[in-house]
Amino acid sequence: MARLRHVAIALAFTSANALACWEEAAVKYDINAYLLHAIAKTESGLNARAINRNRNGSYDIGLMQINSIWLPALRKFGIDEQQLYDPCTSIQVGAWILAQNMRRLGNSWNAVGAYNSGNRELGLRYALKVYKNLPPAMLAGAYVEEN
Repeated sequence: MARLRHVAIALAFTSANALACWEEAAVKYDINAYLLHAIAKTESGLNARAINRNRNGSYDIGLMQINSIWLPALRKFGIDEQQLYDPCTSIQVGAWILAQNMRRLGNSWNAVGAYNSGNRELGLRYALKVYKNLPPAMLAGAYVEEN
């Protein structure tokens, strides 16, 4: 029964309003919506109710797997832990975190890797996983634009 509920949530979140969430965050933070989607797929398998515990005692919440270390900063914006289970809120927060990484590290795979790990080597491994979750059409478009 729980599995059916996850399927229903996933199907509901593939609707037009879900697309609007990805697009809104992409425009607001100047980040490609497909990249945000690939991060969510890598982080949670697109499961808005996902929660994962880390060895260091922190935990990751929701679709974009927002780490609990962000909770004090998010409270200043009126966002609490429960709100991170809302897919649109999770996407907005994930895009905000990635945008901070990009300001610090440039528009690069290092910035994508830093979304998951402060360790550069682990971050680049993570970035490769994200890259593999990008849609093929986007990769073909990127190739054409660069050449």
